[in-house]
Amino acid sequence: MAEQNFKNHIRLVPLHIFGYVLAFSAFGLALLKLWRSYNTGISGILVPAILVFNAVALIIALWYGRSFALKAHDKAIRAEENLRYFAITGKLMDSKLRMGQIVALRFAPNNEFVDLAHRAVEENLSGKQIKQAIQHWKADYKRV
Repeated sequence: MAEQNFKNHIRLVPLHIFGYVLAFSAFGLALLKLWRSYNTGISGILVPAILVFNAVALIIALWYGRSFALKAHDKAIRAEENLRYFAITGKLMDSKLRMGQIVALRFAPNNEFVDLAHRAVEENLSGKQIKQAIQHWKADYKRV
């Protein structure tokens, strides 16, 4: 595995993307079938309508499944980084730090972490700006 840095730290999950492509394709095809059944005057629009509802349910399930997992992981990152900050400084992290900033700070090594956390609050740095300011990248291979 290549050493992680700012340029290669983003991780895409191909099967997740493929799942969305399939779900939206199913939705489009179901809409097309529903439209054709409606326009031809055929009384059998119940099955196409059910297909549309199923495709919408699948898209919603994919969306919430991913967002709930990310929210849980964000909570874990917040706790880990708050503990790390406390272990280094003896104080809790500034409550003004946004979640995106905390997520970005996890890549900072301990000797850069506290200064970057202070800069993030004072200068209102974005997650990207924080990551770019890191001199010695601390890899995180667990986030998906």
